[in-house]
Amino acid sequence: MFSPTYTISNKILKYIGIIEAAKEVIENAPLVPAWEAKFREEAIVRTVHHGTHIEGNELNFTEAEKVLAGAKVVGRDRDIQEVLNYRNVLKFIEGYNNDTITDETVKHVHSLTADKLMPEAVVGEYRKSQVVVKNSQTGEITFRPPAAVEVSFLVSDFLQWLSKANVEEVHPTLKAGITHYELVRIHPFLDGNGRVARAIATLSLFKDGYNIKRFFSLEEYYDREPTNYYQALQSVATENGNMTHWLEYFIEGLAIELTRIKEKVKSLSTDLKIKKSMGGQQLALSERQIKIVEFIQENGFLQNKAFFELFPMISEDTVLRELKDLMKKGILQKQGSTKGVRYTLKTN
Repeated sequence: MFSPTYTISNKILKYIGIIEAAKEVIENAPLVPAWEAKFREEAIVRTVHHGTHIEGNELNFTEAEKVLAGAKVVGRDRDIQEVLNYRNVLKFIEGYNNDTITDETVKHVHSLTADKLMPEAVVGEYRKSQVVVKNSQTGEITFRPPAAVEVSFLVSDFLQWLSKANVEEVHPTLKAGITHYELVRIHPFLDGNGRVARAIATLSLFKDGYNIKRFFSLEEYYDREPTNYYQALQSVATENGNMTHWLEYFIEGLAIELTRIKEKVKSLSTDLKIKKSMGGQQLALSERQIKIVEFIQENGFLQNKAFFELFPMISEDTVLRELKDLMKKGILQKQGSTKGVRYTLKTN
């Protein structure tokens, strides 16, 4: 029976804490539907582009975006098909409503991933021959997956564990990280295993209530530093099956991505709250002004002594000019005088 080996390290605890805090903000932020749709669309484009680019797809971000929008681009037919296929994979996992992830789920994700890219006889079918993973530059064998005869048993055994691992015992982010690694390790198909593993890991998150409005994309994190990604995957083998380092890497990536989205969402939410308090009128706030308003929302007020903490590289005069403009716009009010002066949100 499959049983993963790992330690809940301080790093893992720290990143899970960051993820939970970001999730709370993102899920409860008052965003208008148009912004939510925009965030989801951006996440789809980033997932599709980076998820295929890391596998050697030559289309750049803009070209992938155009393909997804139905526009024609000049590129290899294979690259265009890969992008379209991975978008279909995302559509499938977004609409998935089965109780468990099964063998058929994994095979169907592969059939969507490999559509028109591989011979029909092997699309959506577990491999029947041995494969090896080689370094594309040196030709050196970097990984030898399990024998083909073991694939079906290994996938079924793992999925059985996945269906029984409840969120009280295994945090959803750990389940997703374990899923990602184990499907890469088993390498069930002749090609497309990385995309399948990442898609099923994302599906695992979604099923455990961590779709987080579908605003996030992990693929950009992997594609930005692919060497780190592959080294983290390989660390499990070098550490005799211990997944701790891989899970630290995986969860850190999710924490970084959700923190970035949280900050963006907070800025937009702040802007929306201000518009509501101003009777819905459009206000143009600078990034510094949004940061000031957020600070006051979180702390109740702002005093001169906190200027350096908020803007370590900005002069006091510059901050005072931003505050004066916010008061002129009717967003802030000034209380007290001299050193005890406080800036608070205007309540009427």
